[in-house]
Amino acid sequence: MSRFDDKTLTHLLDAIDDAADGTVVSVRDIMAAIGDRSIMPVVLAVSILIVSPLSGIPTVPTLSSVILLILMGQAFGRRRHLWLPDILLRRELASARVRTATGWLRKPCAWLDAHSRPRLRSLTSGVLRPLTLVVCMLTAVTFPFLEILPFVSSFCAGAIAMIAFGVITRDGLWVLAGYVQVAVLASFAVWAWPG
Repeated sequence: MSRFDDKTLTHLLDAIDDAADGTVVSVRDIMAAIGDRSIMPVVLAVSILIVSPLSGIPTVPTLSSVILLILMGQAFGRRRHLWLPDILLRRELASARVRTATGWLRKPCAWLDAHSRPRLRSLTSGVLRPLTLVVCMLTAVTFPFLEILPFVSSFCAGAIAMIAFGVITRDGLWVLAGYVQVAVLASFAVWAWPG
């Protein structure tokens, strides 16, 4: 099985596809394909899968929210190796559905790869790095509540994916785009909230 050793979304999709080479693929398989030494590639993998039609499968957004919160909590603790409880690592999806999702993501991910480069790097590291984790955590918390609205969690996951992608590629423009998307979603939620 190949591992994700590059900074492109296309290579990340390749690693996920390699993990989904049987009838089912587990969270453990995907983690093994991506690696457990860096948080943002795993955050990126989980979030881009939720951008896809997989978000319409019951419990998948909630499961993803729990995984993201556990991983980002560990990032604050600066763990050298990422950890998930065995009950989450054993969770499985049909490999065909995962490969359909990665196929659906190929073209937009290739476009993002072609339009990223190191810029506005202060937004991706240093004192602003914790801000990326806080924003991603607050956004991930909404997934279980949005699960009753089909595919709405995809928009929130898209914001997390942009932030994670920006951090990995040192492209602050994508981090900023993720922040803007979160702000727009939060403004809409406040406007739509009853009363």
